[in-house]
Amino acid sequence: MIEAVIFDFDGTLADTLPVCFLAFEGVFKKIDNREVTTEEIIAMFGPSETGIIRKNLKNNKYEEAIELYYEIYKDQHSNIVQHNEEIKILLEHLKTNGYKLGIVTGKARRSLDISLDCLGLKTFFDVIITGDDVELPKPDPEGIYKALEKLNVSHKEAVFLGDSEADIIAGKEANLLTIGVHWLPNIQTAEFKNQPDKIYSSVKDFLRFLSSL
Repeated sequence: MIEAVIFDFDGTLADTLPVCFLAFEGVFKKIDNREVTTEEIIAMFGPSETGIIRKNLKNNKYEEAIELYYEIYKDQHSNIVQHNEEIKILLEHLKTNGYKLGIVTGKARRSLDISLDCLGLKTFFDVIITGDDVELPKPDPEGIYKALEKLNVSHKEAVFLGDSEADIIAGKEANLLTIGVHWLPNIQTAEFKNQPDKIYSSVKDFLRFLSSL
């Protein structure tokens, strides 16, 4: 029986990828004086934003770059990221029906807190594991293992939802039921090489599936 639903964040619970791209573009333009494409940024994903900057910035002004990233992210969040009522209803429904809820994301805690505050989603989750909380980012399952331990559920009692190849690999490595989601406008992986157990482009279809388990 499924007792816990664990989510990725960017591209899964919130359409935050465009503001992430904008912030990274601003950082690399100002600090490195170079243009980066969306595809190049996606290829950097895995570590937290601070990890991405430290790994990919050619100029060593890391702290300045990190602060600039968060400045752009926070300033532009409300302009770019829309409230999604369907996602909020999903979380309310799951909470009301007794599911434990978690987030496992590569985002740093600082940017996740900005997004959760802006979107009014902070109160829903029983556990949050960010890129700051793990040694190995997805596709390594470390974050999922930590979430399961904190939620006090087994891998058989949880489902993991994500929009990227790394999400699905991590979920499978942790032996969870994996759900690929394509219900937000901007996602990381359009076609999964590692097939999730299910793929949903509709929140309602996922809820119907969950209620059938």
